[in-house]
Amino acid sequence: MGQFLKKTAAFWATIAPGIFLIGYNIGTGSITTMASAGAAYNMTMTWALLLSCIFTYVLIIAFSRYTMVTGQTALWGFRNNFGRPVTIFIMLSLLFGEVVSCMGVMGVVTQVLQEWSRPLTADGEGFSMFWMALFFCALLYYIFWQGKQSFFEKILSIFVFIMGAAFLLTMFMVIPHPVDIIEGLVPRIPDDSNAFMIVAGMVGTTMGGILYVVRSILVSEKGWKIEDMKLQKRDARVSVSLMFFLSFAVMACAAGTMFPLGLKVDNAIDMVKLMEPLAGRLAVSAFVAGIVAAGLSSLFPIIILAPWLFSDYMGIKRDLTRPWVRIIVLVCTLCGLVVPVFGGSPVGVMIFSQTLAIIATPLVVALMMILLNKRSEMGEYKATLRDNVMYWIVLIFSVVIAVVGIMGIFNM
Repeated sequence: MGQFLKKTAAFWATIAPGIFLIGYNIGTGSITTMASAGAAYNMTMTWALLLSCIFTYVLIIAFSRYTMVTGQTALWGFRNNFGRPVTIFIMLSLLFGEVVSCMGVMGVVTQVLQEWSRPLTADGEGFSMFWMALFFCALLYYIFWQGKQSFFEKILSIFVFIMGAAFLLTMFMVIPHPVDIIEGLVPRIPDDSNAFMIVAGMVGTTMGGILYVVRSILVSEKGWKIEDMKLQKRDARVSVSLMFFLSFAVMACAAGTMFPLGLKVDNAIDMVKLMEPLAGRLAVSAFVAGIVAAGLSSLFPIIILAPWLFSDYMGIKRDLTRPWVRIIVLVCTLCGLVVPVFGGSPVGVMIFSQTLAIIATPLVVALMMILLNKRSEMGEYKATLRDNVMYWIVLIFSVVIAVVGIMGIFNM
């Protein structure tokens, strides 16, 4: 038994960067977007999720290989090869999307918890959104204050485990018809003005440019070299596979309960209010647990993103105990109070932020393609013809989805 636990712990340590990406990637942005897609269009958007996960795997490998060969993170490579203005534009674009996402994430988590807790309070009002948000902000800042990467990874692993178990349990309670799932693999966009925004949001939350920049940082933190490519690919496969199945589970939950009755996810509380009479209190409680775990697992990477990117841009060690870092993280954390305090639609905020995420992706992908084809940077590990064919397919896909996202924004 002791040997088994040691082997399990060793394996878990080798996929820590992948677990970090899952925690970051599958947040309430992904949940609200996938739930909106499932409720409105059944499983017809499965193709977009599958393609974006396949392309995410390709890009994770590409960005990781650059860092493993050169020892540089993506952002530092962009600055050295393309100059400061381009790098600053990318950095600010990514950060803006993440700040908006932070506001929406906390709004979704607290609103869903408030709706779920209504039967537990005497006045039927549920738990206060403000006090819940303040508690979660304090918890996240306390975790950050520890300043240790290994501690972060352990906390995120717990959140990811809870999230995965909760969503998969809920899915098996309300799984849609297999025929609907198979038909969802045929690429098509429903004839609806809102569909453009949802497709872009789905792809944005799965293969947004920030994901690959973060991956590059994690590989650097791990100290992986090109000799570790086999280990890195296994980590990427685990990460992307779980991203697909968890996102698919959320879409299936909404498709199996809300779509047959023509119900839409227009607000965060709809995911709780509408599911309960259809799936029962147990299924709803499991889904809520998944939402809270997903929210916290994505909020933590979001609040430390700014100091990570600034450190990368300046070429300094990523030390989370520096005073200026702690101030920036505090400000980012407090952004989580915006929706609980001032109101607004968390689902709308989340889908908008995920759409913003995909718009910056084509530029990030294009710049990395150039770096991977520079012999002065990559040497014998320069991109092959097969690599470049795949990169061009991914780039064209990201451009198309970015255009779709812009169309969706203007149709709001």
